[in-house]
Amino acid sequence: MKSEQNLDQARKRLLEIILEYGFERGVFRLTSGKLGAYYIDCRKVSLHPEGASLIGTLLLNELRGLEVDAIGGLTLGADPVVTAVAISSFQETNNPINAFIVRKEAKQHGKNQGIEGPDLTDNAKVAIVDDVITTGGSALQAVERVESVGGQVQCILSIVDRLEGGREAMEDLGYKVKSIFTIEDLGITKEEIEEFERKVQLGEIVG
Repeated sequence: MKSEQNLDQARKRLLEIILEYGFERGVFRLTSGKLGAYYIDCRKVSLHPEGASLIGTLLLNELRGLEVDAIGGLTLGADPVVTAVAISSFQETNNPINAFIVRKEAKQHGKNQGIEGPDLTDNAKVAIVDDVITTGGSALQAVERVESVGGQVQCILSIVDRLEGGREAMEDLGYKVKSIFTIEDLGITKEEIEEFERKVQLGEIVG
């Protein structure tokens, strides 16, 4: 595992890559249906060679002290992220972690699998990834699928927490939630978000 100094440098560099490639201010319709004052496209970061490497290292560090057999999340956003963590675990530790992908719908052929990758039955200990936490819906959908086949969720990880209630919703259900960054690290303040939402309610901003 990398030193704290190296992790701090990795975190600083990853933030630079997010701001350069995966962050934009404006008016955007989010997956939740809400309007947002900014957009985070973590796929532009997790599919970037250096970004992927840094994500793998930093999320692997968030798993320190936890017993985890596999890491996965809902396709598509989680796919490159869990691959990055699996590769980092192989390169940096003596306990490599398997990656898996949760399909939005089970396959209609073969074994009709809803989860691609290792067998998560027999109480496999699992970490769930959602690249960006907003409401927590995507992560909880993955949690439900994993638990339905016998997996035990140890924690939920993200690259960025938008601070819009998703973390609290998941923690209220008893899940440990960890993020590398919050939206405040990207320069967006809670006051700015509140002012944007006020203008949306007044009809001053429309999408």
